[in-house]
Amino acid sequence: MFPINMPFGLKVAGFTLLSHITKRISFIFALKFFIVKGKHVALFIFLILLADQTLKLYIKTHYYLQEEHQVLGRFFRLHFVENPGMAWGWEFGGEFGKIVLTLFRMAAVILGTFYLRNIIRKKYHTVFIICASLIYVGALGNLIDSMFYGLIFNESEPYSLAKLFPAGGGYTSFLHGKVVDMLYFPIIQTKYPAWFPISSWRGQEFEFFSPVFNLADASISAGVIVLLIWQKKFFPKKVLAVKPAVIEPGTALDEGNTQTIA
Repeated sequence: MFPINMPFGLKVAGFTLLSHITKRISFIFALKFFIVKGKHVALFIFLILLADQTLKLYIKTHYYLQEEHQVLGRFFRLHFVENPGMAWGWEFGGEFGKIVLTLFRMAAVILGTFYLRNIIRKKYHTVFIICASLIYVGALGNLIDSMFYGLIFNESEPYSLAKLFPAGGGYTSFLHGKVVDMLYFPIIQTKYPAWFPISSWRGQEFEFFSPVFNLADASISAGVIVLLIWQKKFFPKKVLAVKPAVIEPGTALDEGNTQTIA
């Protein structure tokens, strides 16, 4: 499987990685035979939502806006930003767009509740139910920010910590709250080289991965990615069985038509 002249250390690393991937894949397919009940899904959603909201509340009340701390060197940091729009910091339509987005999340959560109940009752593939739950709890986590954070917090500022339930009230009205983001993975930070084809980009800063997000965003992304990768497993094509035609004695086929021989 691995070249003979490959260093022993790389062989060990390769076998370890291959073993890890195999175990993960086996685990995913083994989940198919695990019977998922509503209480399992409810607990799964609750734990992710609890982790998402706990981290957001901590960051909101203990970090200044734009404050940053390294967790795993420069590759993983906690960087506090607030997002008035969609996931990954995207925005559209100003205040009107914000209301539309919040109402869309609300509708998605309401419809998602009925959809989850339906696929659990019909015993869909376990991993599919998990993916749907991840997308659902991600939408719910960010919906809570949009609906209530503007009411229960004052404005976060670069040199002023926000307070929970401030005496003067929140920083905005219902449905206008900002989503709290903090997870930052700037894996690569460099500059475009002088030979880069687009001349206007040469020498400019390049960063991968630049978006700042939260656990709710990560849940949505994970659910969507696994669905895209394993969709053929979740939705196998149905092969229609074609029943062979029975030809009675005394008949013959002529250009697709059945004629009786006199």
